[in-house]
Amino acid sequence: MKTTAKLRHRNTTTATHAGRHIQYATLNGRLQAQLTRGAIIRTGDILTALGLGDLPDGKQSWYGRHAAKAYRTARGTDPRRAWVQHRTTGRWIAVNVYSPTDPALTTALYSYKATREALAAADYTEAA
Repeated sequence: MKTTAKLRHRNTTTATHAGRHIQYATLNGRLQAQLTRGAIIRTGDILTALGLGDLPDGKQSWYGRHAAKAYRTARGTDPRRAWVQHRTTGRWIAVNVYSPTDPALTTALYSYKATREALAAADYTEAA
């Protein structure tokens, strides 16, 4: 009994003194490893890969909303959420994560006006 109480106290003390990044990585569980490997991605990752990473945060978040809506329409459930650090402020935020080949990401690219126009401008620049 005494050993259990000691162990519980030691674990609690360690957990309260752990860095915030460790606490959020623990909340993520397996998602953290998948994010690190690239098995799942955030909506900002796909925008960066397509050269649209310079969109303002407000437009990137609206793209994320369009992706979540397309995901819910296709699957009937909400996408998985993971805790990540915001790219500019460094604050921890919960974001939706998707498979890199998820059709919801492509659907959102064409359903959201800002990304649709940016892709069209990029295609026009490439063709010229």
